[in-house]
Amino acid sequence: MYITTDAIQKGRFLDRFGSRGEDFIGDMPCRSFGFAVHDVPEGTKSFALLFEDKDAIPVCGFSWIHWVAANIQQGSLPENASQERDDFLQGANSWAGPLGSLDRRQASFYGGMAPPDGDHRYQLHVFALDCLLPLQNGFTYNEMYFAIEGHLLAQTAITGLYGA
Repeated sequence: MYITTDAIQKGRFLDRFGSRGEDFIGDMPCRSFGFAVHDVPEGTKSFALLFEDKDAIPVCGFSWIHWVAANIQQGSLPENASQERDDFLQGANSWAGPLGSLDRRQASFYGGMAPPDGDHRYQLHVFALDCLLPLQNGFTYNEMYFAIEGHLLAQTAITGLYGA
């Protein structure tokens, strides 16, 4: 299984998917990127995703979660699906955390890249699952993590840079 996206060019995410973009909820960039998953295992019923920034750990003390979503029933999402579609679940990102500026409802979407200190590596993890997960909009990453247990068929990731 592997991921493709037009959002990463020459190893870097395009400006519009982060702090240099034009779409915001409060201070949070909110235009999600599109992607497709290929060579999906037989028996896949849904996908879940995690989009994170581990390079945030030295800055804020934890891996910044930009997007968590579950019960995606197709092998792709178009650009801006986080704001324009409601056929999958979205969980709270770190913009609702102790360093964020939004409440959990407002932050249950794609929260784009905004590194404060130079280039960061951003990873999209996609999980192929044999079921729909028993979650509701606004779930947390740890709830998704434990719900996946025993249902994971395959996982893959793709990485791109975005700078301040």
